[in-house]
Amino acid sequence: MLTAKDVMVTSFDTIHQEASVDEAINLILKGKVRKTGHKTISLIVVDDYGQMTGVITMYDILYHLRPDFLNFGLNANEFPWTGQLNKCIAAIKAKKVKQIMSGNVMGANPNDHIIVILDHMIKNRYRRLPVLERNKPLGIIYISDIYHNIFK
Repeated sequence: MLTAKDVMVTSFDTIHQEASVDEAINLILKGKVRKTGHKTISLIVVDDYGQMTGVITMYDILYHLRPDFLNFGLNANEFPWTGQLNKCIAAIKAKKVKQIMSGNVMGANPNDHIIVILDHMIKNRYRRLPVLERNKPLGIIYISDIYHNIFK
């Protein structure tokens, strides 16, 4: 029986929810390369007790790099952007991780069967799923690692 604990990656980066997004950017830039050759593009966000409070990904950072007004149906090509990128970068780097992280992230149990995890990931379009025990991160399962473990 293939379970979460058989597939999960146990070498992963965490970041405190009060850390700056600048710190998250640097950790992701220096992300670990997994056995599959894929580079980590996310961090598990934790509180003072080491419990998971969310996840911050490269996508979260890029999404919030854009000015908020672009979330209201406006198109970026309708505005002059000359000289604006550095302002956007400075603004995102000044924020705290908890301001832009994805919260309410679901996790897997270490003993969950791989098909249960895969079904959950496919139905919710997740590319990664933290493995938790009492809300403390033990590892991460990436969809690519499931693929490699099943078909290797």
